[in-house]
Amino acid sequence: MSNISFEDYSAICTTKARYCRHLDEKNWEAYGDVFTEDAVLDTRPSGGPEITGRNELVQGVRASIGDAITVHQVHLPEMTRIDDNTIDVVWGMFDRVIWGESKARELGRKALTGYGHYREQYRRGADGQWRIARTQLTRLHIDFEPFTE
Repeated sequence: MSNISFEDYSAICTTKARYCRHLDEKNWEAYGDVFTEDAVLDTRPSGGPEITGRNELVQGVRASIGDAITVHQVHLPEMTRIDDNTIDVVWGMFDRVIWGESKARELGRKALTGYGHYREQYRRGADGQWRIARTQLTRLHIDFEPFTE
């Protein structure tokens, strides 16, 4: 854990658990609260865009998977302390996305199952809460299910 206290380790794990749950339940307000206001979401390594700003990030994710059934799981965080209020984390990840018919038709695929990593930076705010300041999604492998009529 590279000199990371159990309290910080546990708090960051809880933040990421909330990220997954709120994303999968489509609780957009609570999902947004796991990010700093100036957060950056970088999905370019996975074929998506880079988005800056909490509100823009939530809008972008909602437009992409708002009507989809999703399952996000993260595993075995590797944490490195940068300073008292900044910690870098790499999570192994798995996600399953099943789009609704109109989005599936638009994309030409019904679903995906992805395996990869989140590379993130967490920042402790003035309120003492750890939030995601930067996240990058990389996928090592993706299984696509084609959309068929």
